[in-house]
Amino acid sequence: MTTPRTPRTEHLVLPGVLTAEEAAATVRAVLGVQRPDGAIPWFRGHHLDPWDHTEAAMALDAAGEHEAAERAYEWLARHQNQDGSWYAAYADGDADDVTDRGRETNFCAYIAVGVWHHYLATGDDAFLDRMWPAVYAAVEFVLRLQQSGGQIGWKREEDGTAVEDGLLTGSSSIHHALRCALAIAEQREEPQPDWELAVGALRHAIRRHPERFLDKDRYSMDWYYPVLGGALTGAEAKARIAEGWDRFVVPGLGVRCVVPNPWVTGGESAELALALWAVGESDRALEILQSIQHLRDPKTGLYWTGYVFDARTIWPEELTSWTAGSVLLAVAALGGDEATCAVFSGERLPLGLDAECC
Repeated sequence: MTTPRTPRTEHLVLPGVLTAEEAAATVRAVLGVQRPDGAIPWFRGHHLDPWDHTEAAMALDAAGEHEAAERAYEWLARHQNQDGSWYAAYADGDADDVTDRGRETNFCAYIAVGVWHHYLATGDDAFLDRMWPAVYAAVEFVLRLQQSGGQIGWKREEDGTAVEDGLLTGSSSIHHALRCALAIAEQREEPQPDWELAVGALRHAIRRHPERFLDKDRYSMDWYYPVLGGALTGAEAKARIAEGWDRFVVPGLGVRCVVPNPWVTGGESAELALALWAVGESDRALEILQSIQHLRDPKTGLYWTGYVFDARTIWPEELTSWTAGSVLLAVAALGGDEATCAVFSGERLPLGLDAECC
C-alpha cells in the first residue's frame, strides 16, 4: 500500500466540491487501493478492469502522483495478452486470477488515453518509448474488430468469437483512444495512416449513423459519450447535451445511469461534467460536481457508486477507485491542469482522415 508524501492539490480545489484537504484525502484513498505491483482494482477484494484501472491512474497523474501512475501502466504492459488485449476482469487485480476472459475493445483501447495523459504530465520520452509496443498492439487488436460501417465490435468472447455489434459508448471511448494513439505515434514520428482512416470512419458512424450501434438509448453514457469522446464538437455537441438534459439530469442529485430508474451515479455525473467542460459549459459542469457531493464518504475520501433517490439509499454499497478518479479528473479539467485539459479538450489530438462522403 502506497501513501503519498505531499499530494499536489492546488488545482484540485473547487468550491462546493473539494477543499485541498479533501482532495488530498481522495488521492490518498486511491493510492491506498493500488496494489504494490501497480494494479488498481475497484476496491480491495473486488475486480480490476483495464478501463477503470486506467481512469484511476490518470487521476493519480492529475494529482502529481506520477510514479504510482507509471506503475499502473507498467502493470498493463506486463500482463498484456499476446493478441494485444487484456481480459475484462481480474480478481483484486491479480493477473493470475482472471474472472472474465472476454476481451472488450473499449477496455483495451483506453491505455492510449492514459499513456498520452502521462506523457503530457511528465514529458517522459523514455516512458513513451517503453509503452509504445503495448499501445500499438492494443490498437491493432481493437481495429481487427472494426466493421465495414466504421463502428467497433465490442468484444471477443473467451473462445475468440468476435462480437460484431457496436456499442455507441464503447465506440466513442475508442474514438478518443485512437486519437490519443495517433498523437503518440506522431510524437514518435511513426505515422499510422491506417489508424487515421479508422478514426475517420468511426467518427462518421458516431455522428451520422446511430443505426449502426445497438440501441442503448436509455443509458446516459450513450447520451454524452459522443461528446466526451470528441466525435461531436461545437454546435452538434451542445445540441446533443441539450436534447438529453431533462431525461438524465436530476437537479441537486446528479445524473441517472439509466432511465427511468431512480438511480444517480457518481461516475456518469463526473464524466458528464468533463463533457460539459469540453464544450465550454464550465458553470454547469461545476453544478453537476457540486450536486454529487452527497456521494462522498468523509471517512475515506472515496465516493459511493450511486444513490437510489426514491428510496433515499446508497446502492450499491461500494466505494470505488474509478468513481473517485472520475471526480478528480473532472475537477482537474476545471482547475486547469494542463495534461488533463489537453486530453479531454482534444487539443493536440489528430482528427484522423474524415469519412463524411457517405
